[in-house]
Amino acid sequence: MAASPSRILIISLRRIGDLLLTTPVIRSVRRAWPEAEIDVLVFDATAGIIAGNPDIDHVLTMPQRPTAVESLRLIRHVWRSYDVAVSTQSGDRPMVFAFAAGRHRIGVTTDTDPWLARALKRVALHRAVPAAEKLHRVEQNLRLADALDIPRIPELVCPAAAQAMPVAINGKYAVVHAAPMFTYKEWTPDGWRAVAVGLANRGLSIVAIGGPGESERRYLENVWRGVCEFHQLEWPQTMKLLSGARIYVGPDTSTTHLAAAAGCPTVALFGPMDPRVWGPWPVGGLAAPWLASGTVQNQGNVWIVQNPLPCMPCTFEGCERNIRSRSVCLDELKPEQVITAIDQALA
Repeated sequence: MAASPSRILIISLRRIGDLLLTTPVIRSVRRAWPEAEIDVLVFDATAGIIAGNPDIDHVLTMPQRPTAVESLRLIRHVWRSYDVAVSTQSGDRPMVFAFAAGRHRIGVTTDTDPWLARALKRVALHRAVPAAEKLHRVEQNLRLADALDIPRIPELVCPAAAQAMPVAINGKYAVVHAAPMFTYKEWTPDGWRAVAVGLANRGLSIVAIGGPGESERRYLENVWRGVCEFHQLEWPQTMKLLSGARIYVGPDTSTTHLAAAAGCPTVALFGPMDPRVWGPWPVGGLAAPWLASGTVQNQGNVWIVQNPLPCMPCTFEGCERNIRSRSVCLDELKPEQVITAIDQALA
């Protein structure tokens, strides 16, 4: 690897929250080589979460399910164009793009691959970083900085905020995001309404938000009917809201990760997913790993709330193990427990 690479490609073909958790390794690369051109390859649907990121020169995008022609066209476009290519995941597709793009290649590998895939990846990579179980995703990504022999910068970098406030607000307010992407991360409408009452009783206006999309609109209509209006926002608008919020409350979503990264006091409702791996990353990083389960955990500006049943964290997609099933641990989570965390965050 060149001592001072001039062009670097970082590959993160994951969901929105995963891409946000990649920004610390991007920042580490930027601080190590401030004169380098740093490009990032992502899915086109996730690019908004890194819009305006000052550490990135260019964002290359691709469809989540590209055709063979689209993949070959991208391979041709990036072929040996970079001094260094970094794959932040162990999948075959990001590894192929890393091999195509970089003269020097670093990536994540896993022992769960078939032996032939493991052998090919060892040949394709100059340095391999083994994937570790129960390790926070930010920590896993920062091991790529170790492999590059550069200092770690454990800072999440948020997208640029809008100039204007997207919602008219008087006084102190709380941002509540009730709509995860999948059913197995949903809390109950009654729970969200009770939290809204609790926040109002504490002198806060409620700003209920969600992302764009018809299915999310229908879900939020059901949750907030007769309680408050809700607003479907893009990332810059959400960032502007978070910058002035007294508190944020939400489930295990990319918006919750964003709230934590923005420095907002963040109350995160966790169900089957493992906070040791996916817990929101507070400003300043983690003093110690999150616990696998607990009633209320706090580090920095983040409070994680769980209903610690004996099966948690199962890491399954709901009790029926599919994205449309519900999770008993969340269905039985009491509003009083969430409000306890809210009071701690407000204090």
